Amino acid sequence: MILAGFAGQQRGRMSAASATYLWLNFVGSVILCILAVIEEQWGFVLLEGVWAIVSAWSLAQLARGNPPPVAH
Repeated sequence: MILAGFAGQQRGRMSAASATYLWLNFVGSVILCILAVIEEQWGFVLLEGVWAIVSAWSLAQLARGNPPPVAH
């Protein structure tokens, strides 16, 4: 899911500030975080956990009408 969002953004099909991109990142990182917990891969738990938090924060900002900044 994360790679699908990345590929879409790289191909110009979606913005990194779009809800679709952010949801793909959030759901994908949560799934990977859960799998990392099961496998006790603590470095990946940290990586994917932070990725999920950042994606969730960006989704909350978008819901409030404050789209996250995107580098150009």
